[in-house]
Amino acid sequence: MTVTSIGRTGIQPVGSAIPRPPDPAPAPDPASCPDPMNSVLGKVRPILEAFTAEDSALSLAELVRRTGVAKATVHRLAQELVVWGLLERTGCDYRLGLRLFEMGQRVHRQRILREVAQPYMEDLLLATQETIHFAIHDSLDVVYLEKIFPHRGLNEESRVAGRLPLYCTATGKAILAYSPGSLFAEVVRSGLKPFTRHTVTSPGRLRAQLERIRAEGIATEAEEIRLGYTSMAVPVFGSRSTLVGALSITAPTYRMDPSGHATALRTAALGISRSLR
Repeated sequence: MTVTSIGRTGIQPVGSAIPRPPDPAPAPDPASCPDPMNSVLGKVRPILEAFTAEDSALSLAELVRRTGVAKATVHRLAQELVVWGLLERTGCDYRLGLRLFEMGQRVHRQRILREVAQPYMEDLLLATQETIHFAIHDSLDVVYLEKIFPHRGLNEESRVAGRLPLYCTATGKAILAYSPGSLFAEVVRSGLKPFTRHTVTSPGRLRAQLERIRAEGIATEAEEIRLGYTSMAVPVFGSRSTLVGALSITAPTYRMDPSGHATALRTAALGISRSLR
């Protein structure tokens, strides 16, 4: 399938010769920072982070097991979190509270990015009829800010606010290619864990992929996260050519149309970048 136009933007090529940002200032020495587990917030954090996307509720015993915090402390803090609305009681168990959702919607940068990207993602969905992601970088992962998909689209592996590694996702590779070299080194030091037999676990191969992405302006991930599915992604830049995230198309490998999808993908990314400026 060849796509020649998308909704509110005309097709224009996105150049790949984009200046790379300077390396960030070094992080503070962790040894000089106090132990976070000695603070109240240091104990609250593992309680909230004990919940995964698959957990509707957790018992007190499970919270104690997952956090490693004393039972009396977990019980006392959980009761306070219920009062604040950050947790809710469901029978004898606890679940994340609505207050957390309300607070999350106030995160300004992510909310603006999501609102700007969404109409272009909808155009891309109409043009390709495949799953569309917009992701940003956090630590060594991509975090999915938005995901839209048709009835036949991919409804597993990724979710809004979900995380996947930079090194084996199309959005992650696109971000990694246009990030400082220190981030690549950190990713390699942390280890390249295989998700499927196709996951790139060689630093040399990954480096070669990133060089090709910078030359071509588009990243591809072929069945590295899930067998049978391929993704294509392009970086999205804001004002002063600042990297803000990546936009991708995910489709069954047999159905992916690289040439047609690449044109549509670049057009949508350019629209998002212009709107952000």
